[in-house]
Amino acid sequence: MRKSFVPEDLVINKAEDLKALYDTLLQTQVSSEANLRDFLLDVSDLESFISEDMAWRYIRMTCDTQNKDHENAYLQFVQHIQPELAPLEDQLNQKIVGIPYWQSLLKEDSFAIYYRSLKSAVELFREENIALQAEVSTLAQEYSAAQGAMSIAWEGKEITLQQASNLLLETDPEIRKKAWLLIQERRQQDAEKLDALFTKMIGLRHQIALNAGFDNYRDYMFVALGRFDYTAQDCKDFHTSIEKNAIPLLKEVHLLRKSQMKTEVLHPWDLQVDPLQRKPLKPFETGEELRDKAIAVLADLDPFFAQCLQTMKEKSLLDLSSRVGKAPGGYNYPLARTNMPFIFMNATSNLRDVETLLHEAGHAIHSFQMAPLPLNAFKNTPSEVAELASMSMELISMSAWNHYFSETEAWNRAKTEQIEGVIGTLPWIATIDAFQHWIYENPTHSAEERKAQWKHLLKRFGTGMVNHEGYEHFLDYAWQRQLHLFEVPFYYIEYGIAQLGAIGIWRNYLEKNSQDSLEAYKAFMKLGYTRSMGEIYETAGVKFDFSAAYVKELMDFVGSEWSKSVE
Repeated sequence: MRKSFVPEDLVINKAEDLKALYDTLLQTQVSSEANLRDFLLDVSDLESFISEDMAWRYIRMTCDTQNKDHENAYLQFVQHIQPELAPLEDQLNQKIVGIPYWQSLLKEDSFAIYYRSLKSAVELFREENIALQAEVSTLAQEYSAAQGAMSIAWEGKEITLQQASNLLLETDPEIRKKAWLLIQERRQQDAEKLDALFTKMIGLRHQIALNAGFDNYRDYMFVALGRFDYTAQDCKDFHTSIEKNAIPLLKEVHLLRKSQMKTEVLHPWDLQVDPLQRKPLKPFETGEELRDKAIAVLADLDPFFAQCLQTMKEKSLLDLSSRVGKAPGGYNYPLARTNMPFIFMNATSNLRDVETLLHEAGHAIHSFQMAPLPLNAFKNTPSEVAELASMSMELISMSAWNHYFSETEAWNRAKTEQIEGVIGTLPWIATIDAFQHWIYENPTHSAEERKAQWKHLLKRFGTGMVNHEGYEHFLDYAWQRQLHLFEVPFYYIEYGIAQLGAIGIWRNYLEKNSQDSLEAYKAFMKLGYTRSMGEIYETAGVKFDFSAAYVKELMDFVGSEWSKSVE
């Protein structure tokens, strides 16, 4: 076995602890193609070590946002360690790009894509941006802490907003309305503070873009995110495709809901409750039950899938239940050096939690599938590829949701809710992405202009069938619940692109040979990021395409499956 470049007992307390390793790499003489391959393995080992150290700091902080030691460890990394390492990383990237033995390696797709990303990173790097990026990371942590601290009082107890959202499934409209109002009022308390924080972030991000020679932060991020396979205009075409083809289907969903609820008006607290007044689906009681049933679902699809989650269970790499002080949301965080991921989420015993865990399980399986790839860079998949793995798992796993729902009626209800979630998600993705484009194309806009643009987009991508009369002010800042805007800007359209791909995989699974579809699914995951996005999607058996014609084709299929589920 090849000896690790990074000492096994190394602990990172400060940037200085890593500088000797960077110096060694920077001074290494690369004299042949074989030397270059070995050198890149050492670089990968260092990258993986640093990535995993950062991962655990982030994981511990999000698992307990009230623990100051965890917060300080994370902030120490983003405010001090990362900024000091950034110039060294740039020097190393410059060295790698300048090595004269790439010719043969570049004939291999995997190395060509890696080299392209490295070259882009070198072109983007500006030393004056280091401090600005650290400041943005600090502001993002302020947002995360603010979100984690949000809770409401309900029947004498303090509950998180995630837990409170379960009340929107109650059949009593007064309970739903009361809970919805409490959630909105709690968010409203921090709305202006978060609005001001976001304005600061926009200014910093715009300056980062200007420093790097770009007209705006959107254009900067397209390069930073490695969007070599599509353009900003393609994103705007996606928005139009969704507007034309997904929103009419969502209107059908809302019309049926109105009919089933026997109401002339749909209120915002009426969108999650079962329209036939059945009690909320409760697929599990505890985080442990959620986990174990997910393992059973995955086993029905493929034994390897189940083994991945079983391994994470045995290694304590799952934190699933919601609690006060825990950051919102859910994620799968790859541990780059140990080649195993960590799943974080906020389960509160509803169907959405099942979807979330199976989504994150798709990411986790992807991590396990990529483990044999030799370089960490080959495993750094763009989100359009990463989310294809997770969103596909949500859909294909529905065939085994009987482990959560023993009765056919409940199982069908769960499928209906999942499909309606897909239909409703695409317009929301278009709304958030269009909002980001406008924000960074117009970086000097006022808070009032931002509010007006947001309301315009809500109207453009809405069905016009939900009545907010008397509560319109809650819509002004509804975007603040989307953490991507604060923490990972422009990381959202990927969900839409991947959702279309996932629908294609699901269609293949149902209409073609299911086993062949699963093999294609596994095959694309094994590629990591060693091919273009188009080739990766083709390996998965679907198109990398979000034109109006293709979106209509997929929406027709989704509409057909939805109609079957509500019969």
